[in-house]
Amino acid sequence: MTSQSKPGGCLFCRVQAARRDGPANLLLHRGKQNFIILNRFPYNNGHLMIVPNKHMASLSVMSVGQMGEMMELARRSEKAIRDLYHPDGFNLGINLGKCSGAGIIGHIHLHIVPRWAGDTNFMAVMNGTRILPESLATTYRKIRRKLRQASSGEKTQK
Repeated sequence: MTSQSKPGGCLFCRVQAARRDGPANLLLHRGKQNFIILNRFPYNNGHLMIVPNKHMASLSVMSVGQMGEMMELARRSEKAIRDLYHPDGFNLGINLGKCSGAGIIGHIHLHIVPRWAGDTNFMAVMNGTRILPESLATTYRKIRRKLRQASSGEKTQK
């Protein structure tokens, strides 16, 4: 079942339209053309996504401005996650279409996944279960605070 056929349509469109941010909907930051949201089923602590406000399926329909802001938010997110969690690396990726592994089909989004050396554990390998050392609510509070600090610091520097 695709995100379009589920009750209420696209998850990202519902979250963006709600205009209520917080740990319940995991929306961390709103830009002019994109927003940052935690992944509800993260691969690792700090796994988040950057999503265009408008429902669109591919890079080919995004404007240069939308893509530029997406990458600027990716840069800010990388810095916030690096400062908070000190990962050894990152995976950044966009899955277009069901066969690519997209969980929400039809609304493009960029995953940012912090990685640590040896972060695959036996639970994930044996039965697909992930064990995370931190709750989503805690991750939400930490990253949101860091993103707000970065945004206010950039405003005072201009």
